[in-house]
Amino acid sequence: MNNDTQADVKADWRQNSIYLVSLVVAFVGLINSYPSYWIVPRMGPFAPEIVRPLMLGAAVLVVILKFSFAVGWAKTRPSLKNTGLALDLLILAVLTFALWRFSVDMLEMIDSMVIFDESHAAIALLASSAFIILCWRVWGAALAIVGLVALFYYFTGPYWPGIFETAPFEILSSLAEDLWFNLGEGVVGGITAILIFTAFPFVLLGAMLERTGGARSLIKIAFLFTRRLRGGPAHAAIVASGLFGTMSGGAVTNVLATGVITIPMIIRRGFHRAFAGGVEATASSAGQIMPPVMGAAAFVMADLTEIPYLNILIAALLPALAYYASLFASVVFESRRLGIEAVADLSDTDEDLVVHRQDYYNLILVVVPIVTVVLALVSGFSPAGAGNIALTILIPLSFLNPEVRKKPLLILNALANGGRQFSELLMSVAVVGIIVAVLAATGLPNDFTLLVGEGTGTSIVITLMIAALAALMLSMGVPTLPAYLTVILILGPAITKLGIPVLVAHLFVLYYSVASSITPPVAIAAYAAASIAGGPPMMTAVYAMRIGLVKFVVPFVFAFYPVILLVEESGTQFEWLPFLSIISRLLVVIYLVSSAVIGFDQRRLPVWEIVVRLIMGLLILLTDPFVHWSVTAAAIVFLGWHTMRFRQVQAPASII
Repeated sequence: MNNDTQADVKADWRQNSIYLVSLVVAFVGLINSYPSYWIVPRMGPFAPEIVRPLMLGAAVLVVILKFSFAVGWAKTRPSLKNTGLALDLLILAVLTFALWRFSVDMLEMIDSMVIFDESHAAIALLASSAFIILCWRVWGAALAIVGLVALFYYFTGPYWPGIFETAPFEILSSLAEDLWFNLGEGVVGGITAILIFTAFPFVLLGAMLERTGGARSLIKIAFLFTRRLRGGPAHAAIVASGLFGTMSGGAVTNVLATGVITIPMIIRRGFHRAFAGGVEATASSAGQIMPPVMGAAAFVMADLTEIPYLNILIAALLPALAYYASLFASVVFESRRLGIEAVADLSDTDEDLVVHRQDYYNLILVVVPIVTVVLALVSGFSPAGAGNIALTILIPLSFLNPEVRKKPLLILNALANGGRQFSELLMSVAVVGIIVAVLAATGLPNDFTLLVGEGTGTSIVITLMIAALAALMLSMGVPTLPAYLTVILILGPAITKLGIPVLVAHLFVLYYSVASSITPPVAIAAYAAASIAGGPPMMTAVYAMRIGLVKFVVPFVFAFYPVILLVEESGTQFEWLPFLSIISRLLVVIYLVSSAVIGFDQRRLPVWEIVVRLIMGLLILLTDPFVHWSVTAAAIVFLGWHTMRFRQVQAPASII
């Protein structure tokens, strides 16, 4: 057997192992989460002391197999191949033993007191370090470094100056309980439990939608309904990515699932490659703020805030629709700039876009789960119960797709893919558990609240800007969930202390955590879209940020006008007059900002007009009624003048 054949055999063995272990993760999670069908959910058939380490252990095995140091170093540093294998085995051994000890000791604590000693402290430190290494391997350095900084602060807190100084404590006796042997906090604590018991069905649901059909049909039907608009496939990409993204819950996953279809269509219509990638990246990232699912972060938000999940969905609806409206407007202005016209006949563009009867059947695979989730939540089921019901319905519905009927293994493939995605996400959540434990043990959020208060006084604007920048920085290259958790746990108390309602603070941080996926220099969704579009990655990211600029504005809108969130938890009583006021002004802002970032309305906009539109958009959102209504009236007059004066100007025929 030659070397190439041996390498192929080893690769097949590794891929098959990843597949099988991922299936184990999927089935164990399903078995444990199905009792949450009930309106009063139980936490699974297994004791948390068993299921949490079991799921973490299986996830660790998946990650080590997929991101093996031995395999990676064999390609880049052949001399270190054996060292990499030893490191893989060491990490696996450390975490297997640590998770086993967690289960044994936590079960023993039910009947008697367990006294933690040096061995427990060593287990906690080694296991935490191992998870930081795995997180670095899967998600890059950003979150892992935050975890390392948290551990460093945990050990050195008593020696820090000023308000960052922590009270002296016995590290050996506290380390084990703070970081590891704890069902409330730490690596195996409450955040991990939320992911396992609540968010898991939706991870599988998104994987099923991705693998068993519906995505391409969704895009074709979306294009059918948007074909008479100038943007055509770009508008279709926005609609399809919004619907698909709310279920998939991941920006990059959404880009890869829908972008391979939409981006080439957008380019063929005449749009720039970077613009095509930017539209797809921006629309895909917004799926995590679009009800009714909103990715795993919404479930964690419901648990942290103790606000009903359905209320969070209602609150998130209008801001998300406002954002998608801005995307539509940006595409219209770009279409005008390029002189692109609508195409009424699909056959004139691409035969592959013609909608057949089977496409409507496939659309059922997307619409029915979404409707099921909403109806189940309205009926009083828990979020996990709603997800389980939708998943149970989707599996037999998948056979409407002839591809699934020909190859039923696609369902198992989808479940395995969901198990793999869940395993990778668990690595980031494990590091968040370390951060949460350190925050709880040191009281850092309270100290940070004092620091922010001293630096900003009572300025809500400055505090929110600090939170926005922190969310963008900590979210770069990191999944939305751990980024959102890290920022809200540190800055949440500082934001709410100024009178911002808890729900508003959490949604604000979530928006900026999502926005990081299109924010240079680490715009992972934009880079994924650029790889499909064949455009420059940084230019694609810049386009995505320009097109999605309203996403950076909307959080400040509902922070100062919480009536737009519609629910009591927003901290204000719903009244029609303030509601209609902010909605009408927000529509004007969307028009102003969207035309300004594209640089075109009825004609190419000179720099001075772009600046004027952006300044008007900002002033319209100020809370002073005299200012915002005066500027709104001036903006309407200005836009009316622009339309009347330049509507006969023809858009340029060339494509820039």
